[in-house]
Amino acid sequence: MQKITVAAAGKIKEKYFTQAVEEYSKRLSRYCRLEIAEVTDEKTPDDAGQREEEMIREKEGARLLKVIPDSAFCVVLAIDGSRMSSVELAEWIGKKASEGVSHICFVIGGSLGLSPAVMKRADLSLSFSDMTFPHQLMRVILLEQIYRSFRIINHEPYHK
Repeated sequence: MQKITVAAAGKIKEKYFTQAVEEYSKRLSRYCRLEIAEVTDEKTPDDAGQREEEMIREKEGARLLKVIPDSAFCVVLAIDGSRMSSVELAEWIGKKASEGVSHICFVIGGSLGLSPAVMKRADLSLSFSDMTFPHQLMRVILLEQIYRSFRIINHEPYHK
């Protein structure tokens, strides 16, 4: 059984996002071993300059790098990453499993994105959209797409 880790900057605060994460975590337990590794995000002042934003990304990045397992295939979520359809993501996850990749770690940055160090650690950069999503919502979207992928891999029906 594949292991999936979601490394994310920031905690989920809204109850409805927490419930969605719990629901997808429960559903995914049939298909993989899921771990969610949350790291503390930094507060960004409204008047933060470029250097302060870089320092915030670096602090969050250092925390994220500590929870990304060395042996995991690392996928960072970034606006300028590669695009995949749901079917392509399912095929990609299935291919990784057949290649012997037993652990995939998806990384969601904080509100300012990911540090250069985290981007360097990435084996794949993946984009869900040109749009920016709150990291709490992105976690739900990611888990839903991973769940959808396993349903597709197992030839099980899922709403289109």
